[in-house]
Amino acid sequence: MKKLYIIFSALLVIGITAGILYLTVIRPGNTELPQDVVLQTAFEEEYSFEESPNKVRLIEFMYTNCPDVCPVTTLELSKLRNKLEKEGVFGDQVEFLTITIDPKHDTLEVLQDYANRFEVTESDEGWYFLRGTDEDTKKLADSLDFRYRDPGTGDIVHTSYSYLLDEKDNLLEQFTMGDKFDTDKAFNKILKTIN
Repeated sequence: MKKLYIIFSALLVIGITAGILYLTVIRPGNTELPQDVVLQTAFEEEYSFEESPNKVRLIEFMYTNCPDVCPVTTLELSKLRNKLEKEGVFGDQVEFLTITIDPKHDTLEVLQDYANRFEVTESDEGWYFLRGTDEDTKKLADSLDFRYRDPGTGDIVHTSYSYLLDEKDNLLEQFTMGDKFDTDKAFNKILKTIN
């Protein structure tokens, strides 16, 4: 009887672990991106989620005064863009959205300067640096379960993930931001998704 109890307990633990792994890592699931959100690019154009093309998207939330993970992540995305351009898929099949969570500070001029640092000089290159109202930014962040707040110090505390979505807005994977962002893993996952 004791042996049966141990086997049952082990199977239960394995089953729960497999379920958690599947739901959080393997198949995070559908994302309901808010269709009524229209953001402004750093180059004064509109980006509408209702009219956005069916592409694989990598979404990064950041703010330009971030002292650590944000600029490192954007740098890693720049390296990833270069690899995807060599494959001939960036822009046509894959796009990046870099969205500020500090639109009060990150004016169009500030955001444009930030984009230029990563060799993005116009909106039609497949990498969009975006800003919107506080309300629209929060609505979009909430749809991906990205959390952020300003504790009053000017340094915004935020979730440390970027988000890979397929053409149908299925959330495929969350990548850790900063120096733990795995460019090779993201590259391979994107290529697997579009092929």
